[in-house]
Amino acid sequence: MAPRILVVEDRESLRLLLARALAKEGYEVALAAGRVEAETALAAAAPVDLVLTDLKLPDGSGLDVLRAARSARPTAPVVVMTAYGSVAAAVEAMKLGAADFLEKPVGIAELRARLGAFFAEEEAPEAFVPPGGAPPIVGRHPRLRAALRLLARVAPTDSTVLLTGASGTGKELFARALHALSPRAGGPFVAVNCAAIPETLIENELFGHERGAFTGAVRAQRGRFELAAGGTLLLDEIGELPLAVQGKVLRALEERTVERVGGGAPRRVDVRLVAATNRDLAAMVATGEFRADLFYRLDVFPVALPPLAERASDVPLLARHLLRQAGARHRTPPPELTPAACDWLAARPWPGNVRELANLLERAAILHPGERLGERELAALATAPPGAIPEPLVETEAERLRAALTAAGGDPRRAAAALGISLRSLQRKVREHDLGGVGRYRS
Repeated sequence: MAPRILVVEDRESLRLLLARALAKEGYEVALAAGRVEAETALAAAAPVDLVLTDLKLPDGSGLDVLRAARSARPTAPVVVMTAYGSVAAAVEAMKLGAADFLEKPVGIAELRARLGAFFAEEEAPEAFVPPGGAPPIVGRHPRLRAALRLLARVAPTDSTVLLTGASGTGKELFARALHALSPRAGGPFVAVNCAAIPETLIENELFGHERGAFTGAVRAQRGRFELAAGGTLLLDEIGELPLAVQGKVLRALEERTVERVGGGAPRRVDVRLVAATNRDLAAMVATGEFRADLFYRLDVFPVALPPLAERASDVPLLARHLLRQAGARHRTPPPELTPAACDWLAARPWPGNVRELANLLERAAILHPGERLGERELAALATAPPGAIPEPLVETEAERLRAALTAAGGDPRRAAAALGISLRSLQRKVREHDLGGVGRYRS
């Protein structure tokens, strides 16, 4: 069945033009002239596989349509059309969960390519590889790709960027990619985790100190702002900064100068700031936990990173990538994931996002080097304490042997080849697990 696209556009001429162009590409098309008609279409029984909506509508906003679609059709991507140059509106749409945005006037060729990507994800590259050796960002999901497009738009500028998203979504990876794509790529990239530094030390860590500033300060020391000169400074978990230090960060951003602890003349710093947070800074401003002036100075170009649960189709790609990385670190062959294992991984909620997935697969790479992993093995690893060998592993090995012998009709050489082990190892394991009669086994 052809994918069905809901087009929400108040201008009749453009609405019909889009409808004809999409129908020519083989899509089914439903039309709405505004927010109310769009909400009616979304609530109807007819399927909606994708929503293409203008931002400005006579009876509301495309953001209203976006919210309605996220509620009524959570699996349907929403693409928002904005006026030329309306980057702020596109950013707001992305923060609310839009999968992509298009600038008006919309080119039919670009529209065809963008929408086609949603229904043919296998044609997209598995990873975005920044230049200069920065770590790759793995995934094909449209929401991830849309965030990367925003990143590419802002990278050549010197604008401050605010990366938002749950813990473990890859904010530092995005910051490194931003640096690699920027004119500052030849300069240093300096990352500071504001949550990992005690409150009494954070000012010294960021701004440095002069000799004699405190007991033990036998020599002057540069802070992270100075160390990042000519490059990019990432302030990760910036929501954890104490209020007193927030004021000094604001001054550094506005005046491009810093003062070391212990006094001295202000020092010029040429640095591009990237901030990252998993907290709602706007809500923190409302409660007085975060300075409003600093928030508005940081919120110049926010980029929202989707949680792993909202791009489940990327999980198998990420899992294989993480297993290859773990195998390279430990100098062992990486485990191989069965289709059932990939389905199991994709179905999990991953509240810890990529970091949680990476931890699970690190254990898998250590405990099962070069082995074929199924759903049972991964489930056992997920429920076992880190570093512990789960009890069900011996039983699972027996089940793998049983399945291989059955598939091979009892032929030990074929079964050994399918399992990737030697004939002697197979014979030993058959004896260990008392599987001599499986598949009319012939020793």
